[in-house]
Amino acid sequence: MALLITDECINCDVCEPECPNGAITQGDEIYVIEPSLCTECVGHYETSQCVEVCPVDCIIKDPGNEETEDELRAKYERITGEG
Repeated sequence: MALLITDECINCDVCEPECPNGAITQGDEIYVIEPSLCTECVGHYETSQCVEVCPVDCIIKDPGNEETEDELRAKYERITGEG
């Protein structure tokens, strides 16, 4: 499942550069994650890098975009052209 940044985001700018898929961008008020690009770092890292660096723990699993590990891996392969 893709990740979601909640309104607790403090715009600290640390998550955006950590995303290997470029899924995180500055929104109108807080950072946002594009679900079609978010693989929860599957294929890149063992853990979601944005979650690891977030100082306020405002990045959660997006209940509106549930995906299995296999679906996340397939998305990773589609995005990167690997596989």
